Amino acid sequence: MLIIKNAKIVTVSSKTIEEGMMLIKNGKFISIGKVLEIPLGAEVIDARGNIVTPGLIDVHTHLGVNEEGGGRDGHDFNELSSEVTPEVRALDGILPSDKGFEDARNSGVTTVQIMPGSANIIGGEMVVLKTIGNVVDQMVIRNPSGLKAATGENPKKFHGEKGRAGSTRMGVAGRLREKLIEGLNYINKSESDTFERNLGLENIAKVLRKEIPLRVHAHRADDIATALRIKREFNIDMTIEHCTEGHKISSFIAKHDVMVSVGPTMSTRSKQELKDKGWNTLVELVNEGVQISITTDHPVVSIEHLRTSAILAVKNGLSEQIALEAITLNSAKHIGVGDRVGSIEEGKDADFVIWNGDPFDLRTSVHSTFINGKCVFSS
Repeated sequence: MLIIKNAKIVTVSSKTIEEGMMLIKNGKFISIGKVLEIPLGAEVIDARGNIVTPGLIDVHTHLGVNEEGGGRDGHDFNELSSEVTPEVRALDGILPSDKGFEDARNSGVTTVQIMPGSANIIGGEMVVLKTIGNVVDQMVIRNPSGLKAATGENPKKFHGEKGRAGSTRMGVAGRLREKLIEGLNYINKSESDTFERNLGLENIAKVLRKEIPLRVHAHRADDIATALRIKREFNIDMTIEHCTEGHKISSFIAKHDVMVSVGPTMSTRSKQELKDKGWNTLVELVNEGVQISITTDHPVVSIEHLRTSAILAVKNGLSEQIALEAITLNSAKHIGVGDRVGSIEEGKDADFVIWNGDPFDLRTSVHSTFINGKCVFSS
């Protein structure tokens, strides 16, 4: 058992507790309050003067599948053999020893969603992991957590220029619809005696049955609108990933019951789709009632700057509460693990960070990071 005492506990889901205590047992939060009885034999950490928050969560990363420092040999995030590869799984390409996992822990990031890249119209399945472990199977908390799709410049560049389907935005959308229709036909055939398994269509069927969402890479406003059009046509669950021009159609997005991840806003305007990138996107979406998460899209922006991104969002008009939710509780909901992580609540996994100051002060550092009640980093 572990007791944290005398800390300012920012639960996120409810009130902040000044000089509070937390009891942790078997990797879970057991009790959180002002005064708790300290069980005999419990380890006690006096966190006086420090602030405790839930572990941070990045909803959109390529940790381990786009290995840092490995060059092309570490690029396992885009299966470029076809423009549609629903059969592949990010899980099979993750290297747990990727330096990015250590950077994540050292900066307070305890949970991540890892996905294929955006070269393909359908890129494959994604997975949610804790950021500690040597075997990826033992790090998983949700698998699969979604099916990746992409619109716009990337599939046009990687496949349209090679003569495959998707040389225009019309072609990208048409090919996505074709595969969803194939998935519907596959579901119908699955009830017949002549049914033959098809791994790619099985994964698409999970989206059509609403077992997992389709998570669509879309930067431009027109691509976002196309994704939402397809959501309506097929009555599927969807998240919009990046949503760079979401501020231009925020009220329209708000009508579609979608969660949105925004970022990597700290990156440069490296292509046409990013020319109107700005922190105002987050503010406009929140003003319309859209639930947002903030992402680094690691390694586009290093995962150690997830908190930096939230700080810059606050500097540009987002409230601290919303910004914190966008890297904790809202992020947990975005990736379908809100019952496990994202806030300091009894029964949830004991993933938390002890900060040596205000988390929204860039001078503040991580004192220690805990995952499942165990310290995985200490400064």
